[in-house]
Amino acid sequence: MGDMAYQQQISIETGGRGTRNITEAVDAVVRSSGVDAGLCHVFVQHTSCSLTITENADPDVRRDLETVLARLAPDGDPAYVHDLEGPDDMAAHARSVLTDTGLTVPVGRGRLLLGTWQGIFLWEHRTARHRRKVVVTVIG
Repeated sequence: MGDMAYQQQISIETGGRGTRNITEAVDAVVRSSGVDAGLCHVFVQHTSCSLTITENADPDVRRDLETVLARLAPDGDPAYVHDLEGPDDMAAHARSVLTDTGLTVPVGRGRLLLGTWQGIFLWEHRTARHRRKVVVTVIG
């Protein structure tokens, strides 16, 4: 069998700023792809949220990561010029750039090869809820 690629868009409803575990949704795409071994690329089509792989067990880790980003890109910084959508607008863009909009995970035995304590998270940087589009591409 030759190379194959499978792609699916998933939609994630966020409840506002914070992390949403999307590991199960991404793994479901991997399973439906039929790819046994390869790569899974996950990409978010937005500029004010991001993706990250981090601790999936203790929520304090994600809460502390939020604290770190709040220090690096605080809401309402008077030095910001771009504030059309409120005090969290430019901060959300900065947080997105400081993290990432895409990530790649190896696939083996038809599943994501994440470590025991790793999860894939959509990280919403806006304070209001949003519907986010995530493209999952599986190549094998």
